[in-house]
Amino acid sequence: MLIKNISVLLGKELDYVSKTSIKIHDQKFKQIQPNIQTTEKDESLDCEGLLLIPGFVNCHTHVGDSIAKDVILNSSAEKRIHPVSGIKSKILKNTNKNHLANFMKNSCQSMLNNGITTFVDFREGGIDGVILLKQAISKLPLRSIILGRLEFYQKPLEIKKNIPLPKHKMDELAELLTNCDGIGVSGANENSSPVLKYYSKTDKIRAIHSSETIQSVSLSKKITGKSETIRALNMKPHFLVHMTYASSKDLITARKISNGIVICPRANASLAEGIPDIELMKKAGCTIALGTDNVMINSPDMFREMDYLWKVTMGIHKKRINPKEILKMATVNGGKILNKDIGVIENDKFADCIFVDKHALDLEPMHNPHASIVHRASESAIRAVMIGGKIIHGKI
Repeated sequence: MLIKNISVLLGKELDYVSKTSIKIHDQKFKQIQPNIQTTEKDESLDCEGLLLIPGFVNCHTHVGDSIAKDVILNSSAEKRIHPVSGIKSKILKNTNKNHLANFMKNSCQSMLNNGITTFVDFREGGIDGVILLKQAISKLPLRSIILGRLEFYQKPLEIKKNIPLPKHKMDELAELLTNCDGIGVSGANENSSPVLKYYSKTDKIRAIHSSETIQSVSLSKKITGKSETIRALNMKPHFLVHMTYASSKDLITARKISNGIVICPRANASLAEGIPDIELMKKAGCTIALGTDNVMINSPDMFREMDYLWKVTMGIHKKRINPKEILKMATVNGGKILNKDIGVIENDKFADCIFVDKHALDLEPMHNPHASIVHRASESAIRAVMIGGKIIHGKI
């Protein structure tokens, strides 16, 4: 396939190129330059008036709770999403599986419509939960990275005594990992250090929630005398999620051990738990990516996530932030943290991208393409979405 006469946000720095051509072969970008020669056999798309941007990489979701949208809005984070006692856990356990699958599928279709081409899900429910999500998305072309979870949560006394993972749970973990892309752990406060260190020996993607609330940070110190993030790093995670209350020391250590941090600012705000400090994270040298978190709290919409993060951060810190940095968090940085060939338009990366109408009512005239995408664009500005070189939503 040849895409002609298109504007593009190119490479890892999302450099704006006003007009070029792009050749796609075998699901990947193969040539990016003006005036590419074609043959009669090549499918050709004239994309005059369109801007090509990388497909969004939604690095943290919980689509399993799609059936519980806006349940108990006025409750605390602990009451809503605690992995054992929270209302979310009770809903997931007591709802018909076919209903859960149907609403998960709806959420994934919503992501596709909004330009999300890859999502990373922390899937509860053990092996059965993983299989249910796979079934729900089996007919959707969306790229999924499913991080399964053992239904195993230790109490404070077990954590204090450093009780290890039982043998039958080790066997269950091995089986779980044959069915998914890695593990997504609830947090250090539900796992002893020996358990976290056992998880570190697994050879697939490892991720963990950390320092999401003041209460969780305090609880870790009360139980173990140690920082929640420092304990979470026993797992040697590829990335940590939230880090809303991580200290500078936590962030510097996380940068040395992990690939980066995934933040979910709208979810934190929805739970009245604060806003992640991206300025502190950048100062520590962390790579930051974005996720939309629980569907029961948020729509899985990266346009909203970028817009909110950009403006609230500038409002809090009273300083300008280049919108390109926010857009990188939704695209390039996700691919970097996951170590996948996604999130960037360059040779030999997967041709996952969004065709944006530069003449859309909310965008024209587009003087700053990065700002336009971050705080003006929405689903209505999308002409088409491509995954692996195939248009899977919309049309040119």
